[in-house]
Amino acid sequence: MQCSFGTAPSNLMVLPANRTLTSQPIATIMDNKPMLNVLPFGMCQSLANPMVAAATAAAMGALTPQPCIPMTTAPWTPGAPTVQIANFPALNNSSKLMCNWGGVVSLTNPGQQTIQVP
Repeated sequence: MQCSFGTAPSNLMVLPANRTLTSQPIATIMDNKPMLNVLPFGMCQSLANPMVAAATAAAMGALTPQPCIPMTTAPWTPGAPTVQIANFPALNNSSKLMCNWGGVVSLTNPGQQTIQVP
């Protein structure tokens, strides 16, 4: 995964609760919990992040990135409505996740190549 305001990629952590007939858990739109499913993206560069705003103000307006602490409260969108896992749409490679600090999290590598999710 990558956040548009993050400085480093991260991994999506999918808990083993969503196992199907595969040996790997499959992510759904509800795998959006900060620090559980969505891990930090290095340093945050969003001025909407209060820590970045405060550090930037203290540096006389020079953008001063701060450690990323994801604030993802809404589910991934849109997901794959035709593929349901535990009554939730499965994630696909076009799903996006919004961070409260203005970042857009996208999947850069789906992690598997054998299942096609429409």
